This record gives sequence, structure tokens and C-alpha cells, in this order.
Amino acid sequence: MRLRTAQNKLKIEHSIIDGVRDLLEQLLVNHPIEVLSVVAGAIQQKRDARGPVKVRVTVPTTNGWKAIALSAGARQELFISTTFSKDELEAALQRAAARVGKQRRMSRLERAPGQPVQIEG
Repeated sequence: MRLRTAQNKLKIEHSIIDGVRDLLEQLLVNHPIEVLSVVAGAIQQKRDARGPVKVRVTVPTTNGWKAIALSAGARQELFISTTFSKDELEAALQRAAARVGKQRRMSRLERAPGQPVQIEG
């Protein structure tokens, strides 16, 4: 079964490794015109894929770029249909990751009992 989400642009053929879905959804929200679609490919276990989500743009495809996402001990191929150059896509992914990280930090602050929420401005 195929599932499409995020303005019908994120196509999920397989499951998505932890943290990558939020990053891809943020990328689509930030760049609805430049990023036409994202297809998440198969997941492979990888021992050295630890720590925060990392996405590496690897090779051009006919309509965009292939990227590799690493997180939670796994590796996943991403096919990103876009008008961005490699450098522009890498920068957009970094901005999306930063925004997702900030949202997660804010979410943790909101859940901590007795802690005031601090908004950095």
C-alpha cells in the first residue's frame, strides 16, 4: 500500500526511519514550489548510522536528486524531485533539520513540569 502525505508530495513506499519524516515534511512546507515530491525508498540496517538525522545528497536523477538518510542505526534512500541544484538542496535540508530540531527542543520544554518556556528570538 502506498501512502501520500504532506500536500500529496511525500510518497511512502516503505516505512521511514526515525526523525526523517519530520525533516522531509518540513522541507516540503518550506519549499512547496521547488520540491515537487519525495519518495522514501527501502531501509537497510547500518551500524554506523547513530546520532542525529543526517542526509547526504549523492547523485542527480532525471528530475532531481538521490539522497541517503542516516539515523537510528539505519540507512534509507530518498528520491527528491526538485528544481534545486545540489548546493541549494543541501542548504534547504539543513534549514529543515534546524527547524525540526528547534521544534523538538520547544516541545520538550513545554512538557517539562515546572519549567518556563523560553523562546529564543
